[in-house]
Amino acid sequence: MDASLGEIFFSDELQHISRAKAICTECPVMAECLEGAIARREPWGVWGGQLFRNGKVLTSKRRRGRPAKVPRPEDEFVQVPVPVHLRERLRSA
Repeated sequence: MDASLGEIFFSDELQHISRAKAICTECPVMAECLEGAIARREPWGVWGGQLFRNGKVLTSKRRRGRPAKVPRPEDEFVQVPVPVHLRERLRSA
């Protein structure tokens, strides 16, 4: 992948989003980053391992019905758990 960090964290490409989330899992300030993004209502990008669109965290929900025969790219995202102390803030944001 030949992209800058800015491109990776603020991209619409599924590969970049997945890479950004993977980088977040190794970051020592992941929770603080997410907390700040929630407080600032960041309009978009990957912050603290979560994908923001229009100032809200996009949560991935399990699809209904039978599993797809061919995995969808968005199903391959790294799942980064939201720190417990921030879960309520996400629900109310």
